[in-house]
Order: sequence, then structure tokens, then C-alpha cells
Amino acid sequence: MTFFRCVLTTSTILAVSGVSLAGAQAEALSGTSPQSGKFSAHKVAVSRAKPQGRVEVPHSTRTRSVSAPQREAAQRAERIGQSGVIAQSGAAGAARSAAGQQSATTKGVAASAGQNTVGTVPAGRTIVSLSPSQGLPEVITVSALRRPVRADDVGSSVTVITDEQIATQQRRTLPDILARQPGLNVVRSGGFGGTTSIFMRGANANDVKVRIDGMDVNDGSSASNAFDAGQFVTDGIGTIEILRGPQSGLYGADAMAGVIDINTKQGQGRFKPFVRIEGGSYGTFNQVLGASGSSGRFHYNVVLSHYRIDGFHEVPRYIERYHDSNRAQRRAGDRNDNRSANVKLGYDVTHNFDLGLTARLIQANYHTFTSYDDAYTPYNGDQLIRDNNTQNEAVVRGTAHLSSFGGRFDQVLGLGYMTNRRRYMQDGQYATGTPAMTDPDYYRSTRLKVDWHGTVDLRKFGTVLVGAEHFHDSINVSTDDPREPVHTTAGMDTTAGYGQYEGNWNRILYGAANVRYDANSRYGNHVTWRVAPALHVPNTGTIIKASAGSGFHAPSLYQLFVNQRGAGWGEEGNPNLKAETMIGYDVGVEQKLLHDKLHFGATWYDNKVRNLIQSSSYVQPAAGSAWGNYIYSFGNIGHARMYGVEAFLDWKALDTLSFALNYTWTHARDTENDALLQRRPQHKFNFNTTWSPVKDFTLSGNILYTSGWRDYPLIGESFCATCAKGHGYFTIDLAANYKINRYISVFARADNLLNRQYENPVGYLQPGRAGYGGFTLNY
Repeated sequence: MTFFRCVLTTSTILAVSGVSLAGAQAEALSGTSPQSGKFSAHKVAVSRAKPQGRVEVPHSTRTRSVSAPQREAAQRAERIGQSGVIAQSGAAGAARSAAGQQSATTKGVAASAGQNTVGTVPAGRTIVSLSPSQGLPEVITVSALRRPVRADDVGSSVTVITDEQIATQQRRTLPDILARQPGLNVVRSGGFGGTTSIFMRGANANDVKVRIDGMDVNDGSSASNAFDAGQFVTDGIGTIEILRGPQSGLYGADAMAGVIDINTKQGQGRFKPFVRIEGGSYGTFNQVLGASGSSGRFHYNVVLSHYRIDGFHEVPRYIERYHDSNRAQRRAGDRNDNRSANVKLGYDVTHNFDLGLTARLIQANYHTFTSYDDAYTPYNGDQLIRDNNTQNEAVVRGTAHLSSFGGRFDQVLGLGYMTNRRRYMQDGQYATGTPAMTDPDYYRSTRLKVDWHGTVDLRKFGTVLVGAEHFHDSINVSTDDPREPVHTTAGMDTTAGYGQYEGNWNRILYGAANVRYDANSRYGNHVTWRVAPALHVPNTGTIIKASAGSGFHAPSLYQLFVNQRGAGWGEEGNPNLKAETMIGYDVGVEQKLLHDKLHFGATWYDNKVRNLIQSSSYVQPAAGSAWGNYIYSFGNIGHARMYGVEAFLDWKALDTLSFALNYTWTHARDTENDALLQRRPQHKFNFNTTWSPVKDFTLSGNILYTSGWRDYPLIGESFCATCAKGHGYFTIDLAANYKINRYISVFARADNLLNRQYENPVGYLQPGRAGYGGFTLNY
């Protein structure tokens, strides 16, 4: 308790000091479900019922001469940099470009100053102002147009999270950092490692496409094809870009609500190894080691991590009372063991041709005791039945990048592979002495992607982007249980082509328009599009943005083909499913004041979805059973509308003190029956402040508020999808970091200071008050 009193006192001092300093200046439809696929029979039955702007060029080990196009690129970049943007780093890096694909190490592309774009941004590098006195950092986005441009010049609503922000707030997992962003609601079944869904603008979690270094990583082995962020740690990440609104015009299927583009940080400069050790509540013991740098033409960044928790109890007390849980069940804790590797390598073959390789590997073992296990206390007696989930995931992608004609034509060829293997079983035995589910269920998916895109720089006439992609996806769902044999294998192919034009008029009106054609071997062909203008009102600091587009979400291979049977239940795929489609638009206004030290704005959005894929069920008569078998399937049986507002305010009150807040209002309904969509809170507010009172010491404070929502009930006799009420909550977090010298830093953080007991989703407690600390060794 002494520790938490000290932290709470520090929090109060930080808040009061921040307010004082600021005053002196005067001038922030699918839910998380258990692992898709088969549970034990009884669990399925329950779950189914429910400084000035010069270019920063650090010293580099590279000694190659810089060609004339490179010098020209650097000069243009410097002119851009004089408006307050780091346009490049590294001598050879002055000719490196993201080329619209963050996973590729690209060079030699400098956009003309007349287009007011940044053409020399190394992949994974944070883009910020060079001087704190210049105001807030200038944000650069690559994902919005597949090439580096200022976020101010893009009509799409975009958020860029940097590695510096992640480190300052000490957010170790992807769900923790995404939960603080506007337009997103993150739902996790329990603590670190629990199945995690990401809702964007009220749409389903499977309507959000997630990419890692250019590779699409939505999980084909899950029923909904949604990305599960539960085991994803933030070590090695350079930037996370969040694009909101229908993005299928560039990114194809599953980008209906938006795209989350994750980019690994690129190594540069001298050899820089580090080690970080962290421990704390819930048996946390984390170790991270890595190294980054460059040598001649070769650059690298390698990070290895091991995260462990043991002892977090996720079952709410009211559920335990309802089921009359015994002492062992009331004390059962979850255990998660996560090992991850993140690698990014690059080699500059010539001044205009380079190769890149990225890889992210995850191996995790997650043992849980959930509310579903607790529900069967009468059947399990004094026994403790635990779920045992194992995940092995690999994402690998190689790129070849060529810049031709002095940077007028830039192209990237990529080859990526992803595999995800999950195993589900149970530990323990039932009250009858019968072993629990010892024969595991397996869920496997693979994805092979070949892609190419090229950008033609027309100078003052804009740019033209063309590209093509081919995917091959496959799944295998099976069980070793001889009594309930399941073995389903299926695959599909998708070939797509897309094009985009982007330009501006007198640096006042910016705009982009794209169109894409997808041909799929299972669910047909789709044409999608997007237009996104941005108007800069001269001499006012006002920017008016708008966008409109279409999107679609493809039915998963699981929904199309998986068939399985259990005692009293079954699942049937529906090969006639159609893709969900969406039409969406948004319009917003942003304002800059106080010499760019104050930014604020708001965006209104409205999305309409057709052919919603939803679960359906019927009762199949069975011999010897009065109830029959409950058979579950999928159908295109719904329409929905999601609209709302996203607002933000960023204020750099002092060079050492900044504030950021955002607010999201979401209204999401099924228009077929006028019912609220589940797990969509109507209000969300996040406030963050960062303060450096003395050199090398940084404090970060965060307040997150989420209002109530509708959800599945886990107890009682009502089993509709939205007849449970999730209660709103707010949390307060603090993080502190002190750099003792160039070699060692110490850090500490406290999460959920007020020890709020809350669930998200209903039936899954989230961690209460917790403290963590450790140190980092650098060389």
C-alpha cells in the first residue's frame, strides 16, 4: 500500500503542476468470443445461447558517395524540413523513401516541394518537429496513400502512433495502446493473452484489416476472420497508423471499417544493443533484448522478448456467487507465457535498389479459468477445469525496391507468408472422474501473398499509383477426439488490381481518388472506390477534410465450409454466403492555433452496411433426445448503420509539457430490428499528459473513460445477444522513466490506480490496481 500511496501522491503533484504550468503559458457485431471453433459440448451450448527545420542527418557508417538524384532528393527534403519536419535521417538514408509501402526500405524518391509532400521518409522512423519550440510534431502518414504525405494533406481520418509515444506510456501490448485511440473500442477476454477484438467506428471487429510490414494478418482460422491482438506485444514497433472509414479502394477485403497498419522500426547508425527487465503485479516477469544499427549497406533491427503473467483471476464475484463456486475456483488464476521475435533487415544493393526482410514470430501458452468453466461447477464438483490454448504464429515478408528515372518511377515487389496454428484443450477432470477435453482441437490457417505496386511522379501534376496483389488462403480445422471427428480443409484465391490519382491545386486543395477490383474464387468479384479531398483555408490554420468510399468484408473460410458435431449441438458452413458491403463517408474540421502549438478538430462519420453475416440456428430432431440437436450456421440476414463523432485536442503548453485528449461518440444499430449492436459503448474519452520537469526524467499520466454497452449475459435465463448491460468504467494510469546515464534507465508505472473492478466484455474481469518497475541497459 505504501507504494500506491506514493504513486497516488505523485499523480496529484503531476496534475496540479501541469495545471499551473499550463495556466502560466496561457497562450488529448462481432464480440470477443472464446476461441472460435469447438468447445467442450456443455460450454458451446451455453455460449451459443448468448528546433528549426533543418534536416537531421546523424553520422552514419555508410561511406558511399551520394548521387546527383540523391543530393536533389536531400535538398528537396531539406526545404520541406524547414517547415518543421524531419524528412530524413542518415547520409544514404537521404535517398530512402517509404514508397507507399512501409515494409519496403525505399530510396531516391523526393516529391516536389510544390506538392508539399515528404518523399524521403525511412520506414519505421518517427516523423517529428526538429525543435520543441516550433510547436506540435508534424505527422506523416504512409498508409493513407501508400506513399509518405503530411496527414494534414489527406482527407482521410488518420492517427499515427510513434514508438516514442509507446515507450513514454510504457504500453507493452498492442491492445493497451489501441484502447486509448479515438474511434476504437478494444474488448479483451481477461488479462494479457485473452482473445481480443478491435471495433472501429461501431463496425464489427472483423471489418478492420490489420497489416504488419505490408502483410495482411487477419486470422483465417477464426470463425470471423478477425485479427486477434491478444498475444501481440509492442516491442520493435516503429509506427502504428490507424486509417478510419472504408479503405477497400486500396486495401481490399476486410478494410470495410478501416485499416491498422503496423510498421517495424528500422535500424540505423552504430551498433546499439539493449536489455530491459520488468516485474510487477500478477506474477509479471518480462525480459526483452535486442540490437539495431547499420554497417555499410546493411541495416538491422532485432528484438526478442519473453512476457509472463501468473495469477490473474478473471471471473467476477457475482458470477461465482450465482454458481456457488468453491474455494479453488474462486482463487483460480490465469497464466500466460509469451515468446516473441521481431526482425527487420535491409540491404542497399545500389543507390537506387534495395532488398528488405521482416519477420514477426509468436509462441504463446495461455491457461485460463473462465466464467464458462465456472458455470459448470455442479458438473465439475470440486475439480478445477482449465482451458489450455497454444498459439504459434509467423509473419514473414520480403521486398525488392527499385527507383528509376531519378525517382520519377518507384516500384516495390513483395512476397509474404503467414501461418497461424492454435490448439485448444482442457486440463483436469469432471466430478465423475472422466478426463476433461484431452483430445485437442486444432485451428490452422496460412496465407501467401504476392504483390507489386508502382508510383509515377508527375511532379506538379500529382502522382499516379498502380498495383496488383494475389492471395492464397487456406484453413484446416480438426480434432483428435475419435468420438467427434472433425476435419475440414478449404482454400480460396484472390487476385486484385488497383489504381489511384493524387494531387493538389496551389497547395490549397488536396485530393486523392482510388478504385480497386477484387476477384475471389469463392464469393465473387467486387469493385470498391474512395475519394478524399482536403481543403486548407489560406492564412487561417483551418483544414476541412472529407472522404467517401465503399468497402466489403469477405465471408471467412470457416463460415463457408466448416462442419462439426458435438453432443447436442453442431455447426454448418454456408457456402452461399455473400460478402458484406458498406458505403461510408465522413467530414471534419481541424484548426491550428498558437503557432501550431494547439491543434483541435472533430469528424462526423456515417456508415451503412448491407448483407451482414450473422449467426443463425435451428433444432434438428435426434433419436432418443427430447430436445434434438442445436445446429448453428451463418447467413446474410442483417443491415446496420453506424454513425458518430470523433474529436481531439493536442496542446503543447510548454516545451516540457503537453496534453492530448480525444472523445468518441458512437451510435450503432441493427436496422432490421432497431437493436443496439453489442459491445459498442456510446461514449469514450481519453486524456494523456506528458511532462519532463527535469532533464532525462519523464512522467506520463492517462485517464480513460468508457460508457456502458449492451452484451451477452452469462447468467440468468435471457440469452439474447444484447440483453446484458456492461457497466461503464474509468481508469487512471501513471508511468515514469528516468535516464540515469547513457547506459541505464529505470522506470515504473501504476495501472488502474483507483482499483476499478470492471468487465469488458461482460463476464471477464480486467486487471485491477497493479504496479510494475524495472530497468533498461543500453550501449
